[in-house]
Amino acid sequence: MKAQNNKGFTLIEMMITAAIIGILAAIAIPQYSQYIIRSNRSAAEAFMMGIANSEKQYLLDARSYTPNWAITNPAPNLAMTAPTNVSSNYTITVSAPLVAPPVFTITATPIPGGPQANDGTLTLDDAGNKSPVGKW
Repeated sequence: MKAQNNKGFTLIEMMITAAIIGILAAIAIPQYSQYIIRSNRSAAEAFMMGIANSEKQYLLDARSYTPNWAITNPAPNLAMTAPTNVSSNYTITVSAPLVAPPVFTITATPIPGGPQANDGTLTLDDAGNKSPVGKW
């Protein structure tokens, strides 16, 4: 009688492979999600710093800050456009009340229901104060 040559995988081998893939996915997917959140936050922070730098330049020219930073605003003083990865995840606002000495506050509020929804609001002011400190 001839010995039978089985070619293929046993059920046990398939179950072990499925378990290993499951364990790797359970570790990798949450880590990747956190990476995306940090990446989006970093892009928003960089854009906020760009607005702050433009505000400082505007202050030198006009002796005040402007809340009008976007091209779509009626009076586009800074003429800046938020990158897609920022505008799709955050609403950026600039508050620049007419007070002496001039001040401004830039706020990035996560869009509800988006990937950044639980990340919290980011703020940056004219003195360079950033909050929340642990996120910057």
